[in-house]
Amino acid sequence: MSVLKSWTGGAIVLLALAGGLRAEVTVSQSNDPSEVAEQGLMSVLWQERSAMSAIDKRRVTALTMAPAHSKSVARKGALPGVLSASWLAQQPKATGGAQFECLSKALYFEARGENVKGQQAVAEVILNRVDDPRFPGSICGVVHQSNSRGCQFSWYCDGRADAVHNSGAFARVGKVARAMIDGAPRSLTDGATYFHTRNSYPRWSRVFDKTAAIGHHLFYADPIRTASN
Repeated sequence: MSVLKSWTGGAIVLLALAGGLRAEVTVSQSNDPSEVAEQGLMSVLWQERSAMSAIDKRRVTALTMAPAHSKSVARKGALPGVLSASWLAQQPKATGGAQFECLSKALYFEARGENVKGQQAVAEVILNRVDDPRFPGSICGVVHQSNSRGCQFSWYCDGRADAVHNSGAFARVGKVARAMIDGAPRSLTDGATYFHTRNSYPRWSRVFDKTAAIGHHLFYADPIRTASN
């Protein structure tokens, strides 16, 4: 089945479910939407999917979740909607493969000075990008993505050694990463794919929709567009 047929078929199913169409501290300074290259048809289809956000996000997740992912969540038991320090303290040491390591390092270098809620919010942005066809389709691909100034997340290519000096902080963000990969709800940032610190004011933030303000960061999503725009 072609990509166009697959996406079109999915859009029809989602439209039927919705019943109609409507629009609905360490930090990277380089996570700039102007650096995201347009990808023609894929970008248009993504906007159409975003326009059908009238459907309850939990229902969409249930429809699109891969079976293996569902089993992983079931094995680990219920995950809280918002992670907390007390919940993390009860969890065993987190482990995982390359994608887990990439998310753990991103949280460590981007948000180790944040509380658990702030770290969860940054993880949501990274995972939201993975789901967005305008970005790479894996956690490591998103974290390592380059732009004209270097990298989307500047810590990755700022010329400094990416050494972990605070093992306690790294263990904590590892638990956050593990929970988010295992399916903890992305309940904090309302689909954000960009963020910046409160003490920076990038030009793109004026035209993007601010979805959350958590800790030292402000979070943004693409402006809502409908088929009639």
